Amino acid sequence: MRKVIGIGETVLDIIFKNDVPVGAVPGGSVFNGVISLGRSGVNATFISETGNDRVGRTIVDFLKDNGVNADNINMYPDSKSPISLAFLNENNDAEYIFYKDHPHDRLDFAYPDVRRDDVVMFGSYYAVNPVIRPQVAGFLEYARERGAILYYDVNYRASHRGEVMKLTPNILENLEYADIVRGSNEDFDIMFRKTDPDVIYRSEIAFYTKKFICTQGSKSVELRADGDFAKSYPVLKTDTVSTIGAGDNFNAGFVYGLIRYGITRDMIERGLAEEQWDRLIGCAQRFSANCCKSISNSVDKEFGAEMRREMALEGTL
Repeated sequence: MRKVIGIGETVLDIIFKNDVPVGAVPGGSVFNGVISLGRSGVNATFISETGNDRVGRTIVDFLKDNGVNADNINMYPDSKSPISLAFLNENNDAEYIFYKDHPHDRLDFAYPDVRRDDVVMFGSYYAVNPVIRPQVAGFLEYARERGAILYYDVNYRASHRGEVMKLTPNILENLEYADIVRGSNEDFDIMFRKTDPDVIYRSEIAFYTKKFICTQGSKSVELRADGDFAKSYPVLKTDTVSTIGAGDNFNAGFVYGLIRYGITRDMIERGLAEEQWDRLIGCAQRFSANCCKSISNSVDKEFGAEMRREMALEGTL
């Protein structure tokens, strides 16, 4: 059975509305997507580290409770697990404050078994953090050699704007590793001061990888692939409670589609048909829309059960 391996940060998100805390949910960019995949019946593993404290134990239990393999989570006894404060505005978009002691970052794990056409999800600051870059890059190289599909979510936040020059080599190396790249127009505005998807693709992406998805909040999703294929997808209308995890779950839905529809690395390298892209983006949008209906960082369990049923009916589960 194909599997998905996520590598990224863990954090406890404390969510505020009108400056009042309304919930606390385990999270992290890739973490959120992997939880959704576990709920949807996909064989998923997560690689990360956390503190051996109450928050860390909650995070590991949360992974296991949602069907995600947590064997590759290192719990360090002398570290405090990171916390994020997420303040929702009138549009239910979040402004973040992160509390993490990055100098204590370290990543020590045994590589999980990676086989051809497994999917590796990576992204955000974790994927470019200089302190753990050798370990992250080593795993990406290993996964690439083993024939996995590498999905990179840039997810570059404004809090790291001042580090762009220092981190650019790591960003470019990630683009080179990736089979598919997804980023928001805000990410590319911060990194490259560019927001037009065509300009971003031609000047920053296409040299490294030919498959590019640009999300733009409530505006259309823009797909650019293989030099000359371009398509816009209108965003699904939904009653938004919170946009926390919207992009993370777009990623999860896309990866779910790769598994569900049997998309292999060879197929991606040859070039996907428009109908295949439509199915993948459709899954991505369904996951993202469901996530936005609550203050959870992932799709709800009922939605996950529906995704499992759909795959079971098609014989892909």
